[in-house]
Amino acid sequence: MNKVEGVIFDWAGTTVDFGCFAPVNVFIDIFKNAGIEVTMEEAREPMGMLKIDHIRAMLFMPRISTKWEEKYKRAFNEQDVVNLYAEFETALMSSLSEYTDPIPEVVETVQILRNQGLKIGSTTGYTQTMMDVVVPNALKKGYGPDFYITPDGTNSLGRPYPYMIYRNMEALELSASWKVVKVGDTTSDIKEAVNAGVWSVGVVIGSSEMGLSLEEFNALSKEEQEKVISKTEKSFLQNGADFTIKSMSELPPLIETIHHLISDGKRPNAK
Repeated sequence: MNKVEGVIFDWAGTTVDFGCFAPVNVFIDIFKNAGIEVTMEEAREPMGMLKIDHIRAMLFMPRISTKWEEKYKRAFNEQDVVNLYAEFETALMSSLSEYTDPIPEVVETVQILRNQGLKIGSTTGYTQTMMDVVVPNALKKGYGPDFYITPDGTNSLGRPYPYMIYRNMEALELSASWKVVKVGDTTSDIKEAVNAGVWSVGVVIGSSEMGLSLEEFNALSKEEQEKVISKTEKSFLQNGADFTIKSMSELPPLIETIHHLISDGKRPNAK
């Protein structure tokens, strides 16, 4: 059958935690505690990566590494990464359960896809310990995929490596990469999908890439909303997304479109 067999979702910013705020606030706090003020944009840029990789990526940013050298009179080292991560994990774990509400339209959309016979997988930048909090809390609120895996299950090779997607394909018995759709809210999600050879979809409203809370987004004028939507879509497409959707309710019709593309012999990431 030349049809989509499964959809693999990201977690924070895609299916739960509108705007992906749980980790962002903690990244800002741990750097502040180390005497370095980082911006919201800097904290969000590596979003979607395994969290220790995310911290390392932030330390490699020229402005942050310069500030680090000015403060500590030396370049950062791997022990600094480990120390910051230990602090990050402790702080995140204490607040994580508060950030497990499904994003609007997610629960309904997943049900529609399941009714069409699609399997629902997931990947994340969170560790297994973090997901031990997120998964049961999200399930209580109506969202649970058929399978999930963290970078702990792929020898810490998280995004942009494709291995978590491959593990989903294996567990859910999906027969070919071009029959799989990956939906995420960061450029790391897009790169993960491109590297795995699956269809890549960036979801815009509620995404970490957009970086707004539901209240902030709703407070914008129609014109301002269109502007941030357009900017986010552009970022996803520049990083290799096949498609973007504004919100999750646009996914089922998009899956229909992808069914037709597959039948016509089209494949993902064919630029």
